Amino acid sequence: MGYARKVGWVTAGLVIGAGACYCIYRLTRGRKQNKEKMAEGGSGDVDDVGDCPGARYNDWSDDDDDNSENKGIVWYPPWARIGTEAGTRARARARARATRARRAVQKRASPNSDDTILSPQELQKVLCLVEMSEKPYILEAALIALGNNAAYAFNRDIIRDLGGLPIVAKILNTRDPIVKEKALIVLNNLSVNAENQRRLKIYMNQVCDDTVTSRLNSSVQLAGLRLLTNMTVTNEYQHMLANSISDFFRLFSAGNEETKFQVLKLLLNLAENPAMARALLRAQVPSSLGSLFTKKENKEVILKLLVIFENINDNFKCEETEPAQDQFSEGSLFFFLKEFQGCADKILGIESHHDFLVKVKVGKFMAKLAERMFPKSQE
Repeated sequence: MGYARKVGWVTAGLVIGAGACYCIYRLTRGRKQNKEKMAEGGSGDVDDVGDCPGARYNDWSDDDDDNSENKGIVWYPPWARIGTEAGTRARARARARATRARRAVQKRASPNSDDTILSPQELQKVLCLVEMSEKPYILEAALIALGNNAAYAFNRDIIRDLGGLPIVAKILNTRDPIVKEKALIVLNNLSVNAENQRRLKIYMNQVCDDTVTSRLNSSVQLAGLRLLTNMTVTNEYQHMLANSISDFFRLFSAGNEETKFQVLKLLLNLAENPAMARALLRAQVPSSLGSLFTKKENKEVILKLLVIFENINDNFKCEETEPAQDQFSEGSLFFFLKEFQGCADKILGIESHHDFLVKVKVGKFMAKLAERMFPKSQE
C-alpha cells in the first residue's frame, strides 16, 4: 500500500510538471518562433514588437548583468532570471539567438550574397535594429545592409518613407569611427535623390564639421567628403559650405592623393556655380598650395586644380567687371591667383616641368587670368 501511494505521488508530480512545462512552452512558442524567423531573415510576426511599426530585431545582450541599461529590450525566457542552472542555459540560448541574428544581418549585408535586396518589411526590421541597438558590431552589419540597399533607386524612397533618414543620421553622433563611416556611406547612397537631399540638408553642417575635424585621410573623412560632394551636385545647397571652403583647401594641401581627389571633386562642384565664385576667392588658402606645382605632383591633380581655377575666373568675370583688391584679404585665393599670374615661371617651374600637357594648360590659364581677372588696365 505504501509503495502504491509513493508511485501515485510521483506520477501526479510528473503530470503537473509536464503540464506546467507545456503551458510555458505555449506562452513562449510564438515569441521564440518570431525571433528565429527574424534571425533567419524571414518575415516573422509583428504582434510582439511594441510601438515600432513592423517587426524588429531585438538587441540581445552578451552581458549577464541584470542591471544592464539594455535589459528593457532584451528578452529572456521566464526561467532565465532565477539564478539556477536552467536560467544559465536559457541565457546562453538567448545569446546564441543573438549571434544567429547578427550573422543573418551580415549575410544580407554581404555584397557577394545572392539576395541583397531587402523587402520593405525587412528594411523596417533593419531600421528598427539601427534605432534600438547600441552594439557596434550589430550597427555596423545593419548599416552595411542599408547601404547596399540604398544603392538601388527604388529603395531610396522606401527607406525615406520608413523614416530611415533621421534614424541613420542620428548615428553620426557616435564616437565609433567604423559605425560613423558606415552611416555616412548610407546617407551618401540615399543622397542621390532630390527629395532625400532636401531632407538631409539639415545635417550638412554637422557632416562638414565632422569631416574637417576628423583624422586626416581617415575613412570617416573620405566618407564625409563623398557625401558633401553628392549634396553639391546641384547649386541648391552649395551656399551652406561657404564658410568651410578654407578648410577644404587645407585638406587638399595636407591630404594624401585619395583625399586630394575627393576634395577636388567637391571644389569643382562649387567652382561651376557662378554664385559661389566670390566665396571661393575669399577663402584662405595655405601657402603650400603653390608648391603642388613645383614638386612632382600627380598630373591629374594639377589638371583638375587648373580646371577649378579656370571656372572661378570665368564665373567671377560674370559677376564683376572690375574686381577690387580691397574686397579680399591677404592669404585669400584671390591673392594667390594674383601671385600665380605675376610670377608663374617661378611658382610653377614651367620650363622644368616634365609634362607637356601641364605646360599647355598652365599657359592657357595664365592668358585667361591676364585677360579677365587681372587685366593690365587695373595695374
